Amino acid sequence: MAFRTTVLTWSKGDLMETYWKVFFKRQKETSGWKIDLMTIFLNRRAHAHGGYIGKDTYFAGRPRLPHGLHGIFISRYAHIGKECWIYQNVTIGEVNSKAPTIGNNVLIGAGACLIGDIHIGDGARIGAGAVVRQDVPANATVVSGECKMILHDSYRPFDLAVALEKEEAQNRK
Repeated sequence: MAFRTTVLTWSKGDLMETYWKVFFKRQKETSGWKIDLMTIFLNRRAHAHGGYIGKDTYFAGRPRLPHGLHGIFISRYAHIGKECWIYQNVTIGEVNSKAPTIGNNVLIGAGACLIGDIHIGDGARIGAGAVVRQDVPANATVVSGECKMILHDSYRPFDLAVALEKEEAQNRK
């Protein structure tokens, strides 16, 4: 990483080299007290960045987090492959102690939710805001549904003064 890039990354609070070194060391550790000590450090660092990675989460390689760990929640039961790109505010959640298994080279867009005992194939792309609750085959792209618009017959702007008058009138009765 070039010096300028390193300084800019550090200034945003996204420089997590030490975090990932400790994370992968903990993943190989067998001593209970060492695991606990490393978990305390990792939880504090993740919390400082506004994210959470469960203590038993398995990563095959370091993930790419373009916006840092900001708003990312990853279940302790998740398995994540190599070279995965995970954008901000992503949830990889569990249902009944079962979480997603994510293949290699997967891109997960901002705000996406992957929930339950599902498998995401290698090279899949999960679009921003998508909610995924079923298996995704390799090299597939998942996008969120269309927005739903609710139209009303007439537009009536909210008038606070009128609302307060109506409330006072009801209270006097």
